[in-house]
Amino acid sequence: MIYLVFATVYIASLCRVSAFHIQQHSSHTSTSTSIFSVVDIEENAPRDIQTMDEWASMCGVQKAEGVQYMSEDVDGTGGFRIDMSLMTTEDIPAESPVLFVPNEMILSSNKAVEEFGRLEDAEKLIISLNAGQELRQYYLMLKILAEWEGGEDSPWYPWLNSLPRYFQNAASMTPFCYKCLPSLMATLAMEERANLNHLQVKRVPFFSDNIKGYSDLWIWAYQIVYTRSFDANDGSGDLRIVPVADYINHGTETETSMGYDEEGNCYVQTTRDVPAGSPLRMSYGDPTNPSFLLARYGFLDESSPATFCKIILPHVNNELRDLGYAHDRMLFYKDTGDVSNEVWDVLLYQVLSSSNIARKRELMKAHMDGDYETKQILHEQYYPETSAKLLEHIDTFINQLDELSTKSMGRDVHEHPRLPLILKHNEFVRNTFFTVRARYFE
Repeated sequence: MIYLVFATVYIASLCRVSAFHIQQHSSHTSTSTSIFSVVDIEENAPRDIQTMDEWASMCGVQKAEGVQYMSEDVDGTGGFRIDMSLMTTEDIPAESPVLFVPNEMILSSNKAVEEFGRLEDAEKLIISLNAGQELRQYYLMLKILAEWEGGEDSPWYPWLNSLPRYFQNAASMTPFCYKCLPSLMATLAMEERANLNHLQVKRVPFFSDNIKGYSDLWIWAYQIVYTRSFDANDGSGDLRIVPVADYINHGTETETSMGYDEEGNCYVQTTRDVPAGSPLRMSYGDPTNPSFLLARYGFLDESSPATFCKIILPHVNNELRDLGYAHDRMLFYKDTGDVSNEVWDVLLYQVLSSSNIARKRELMKAHMDGDYETKQILHEQYYPETSAKLLEHIDTFINQLDELSTKSMGRDVHEHPRLPLILKHNEFVRNTFFTVRARYFE
């Protein structure tokens, strides 16, 4: 029934959303921008959710009864650092449509390329920086910048004015923040920062000098694209930002799924029964990799069931990969303290590599043949060595985390406002390591 309502309203709204076609092709031709007509991107600028919601309805967006916005303090200060998301105030059964967004409202990398044309000079430079895999994000950034420059004349102005200005992810951290991150998290953070630098390629002939010289604006556009865009997963290779649907937060346990019809309209429906008062969530990525979620999106998923064990090897060969050396498989479980089989296999491989090459070959043959009985015999025989290696790793890493916490003491959080979240992440990992230690060694 709701699908029928969505479709009916969509047809009636075509005349409204046609404004996107009329204005979007002229949005990137301006040579000057009035500072009074554009979205304020300062971190303390207010977010206008109400106007955005009214705009979305006028453009044909439909939310199911009971779906509304909720706000939450990002850092508990009650100030301007507010996270907005979608929740339901009514019970919604599984497989119920909860949101419809017309294709014309959706920002996409494919549409941006069609609108702007290929920017060959910019692409060549980005590829030379080994960031060619980020070209879709780059074109979406250009779309955000072009619509920002259009100011109130942009069809997306109300949506842009509702977006966050303050972020807590790696791209927004201070150099000192990086010094308080454990090794893997620091690597992820520096990769995010390098990516940001690589995509600030301003070889865009249709942008004014105001845009090209406004570095904070490029950073903001980067943040919007990387925290709100998702693959279409419809075979098009498109990367899309769907207004309103971009207010669905991440969850280890999810309530919604997103899809597209043949016309490119976006539908969101529930994947299970959702009680009143519940958030509507989707997955932003592997729930067992909270460090990546923090680096990319700027939040700590404390519902994550596990975290990477932080065993960083200088060289990972094919045998280690066959054994399961990967960030999403080498896991410490937060609540139980269990260690995944892959961790034990890799530890055994390391022990045998330095003590008994013949037994290492035996391990690999048993693993590849699915001979779990032989593997178990090897694990039992070498358990004193592998468990000692595990304990040494746990204690060493906990000491590193303690040193990082000590380093942060006395620092002004006003100067480094992301520091409390970083320390919270470090404590999450520390507690998980202590749980593993208690499970096996106490």
